[in-house]
Amino acid sequence: MFASLFVLLYVAHLLSDYPLQTDHQAKHKAGAGTCGWRANAAHAATHVAVTTAALAAGIAVLGLDVNLAAAAGAVLWIGVTHSVIDRRWPVARWMAFARQARFAQHGGAAHVDQTAHLTALAIAALAIAGLS
Repeated sequence: MFASLFVLLYVAHLLSDYPLQTDHQAKHKAGAGTCGWRANAAHAATHVAVTTAALAAGIAVLGLDVNLAAAAGAVLWIGVTHSVIDRRWPVARWMAFARQARFAQHGGAAHVDQTAHLTALAIAALAIAGLS
């Protein structure tokens, strides 16, 4: 069940991060003040909604027998972690800690960002599978 869950969560992530993310969200989601927090919250809410729909499709179409409390917790985890990662400071701090200044200068932050998101998705899929 883990593999099916992870694929569903990953597809939901890709849809939410690329075709469903507005230019305004992408530009402002890490910004200070009300504008930044609203853009960030709207983007995270998109992830929550699309992830919920993907899990519902997995239950209905694939017959996945998931613990609904675990699924709800995983969706909350995805929304919160996505929001925090997208504030950009966690990625910048990680890259500084890992001494990746040159990688950061050459577009590495986007790769570290996506790796962090995928790690959160893997944890969510493991939690749902393990608790179901």
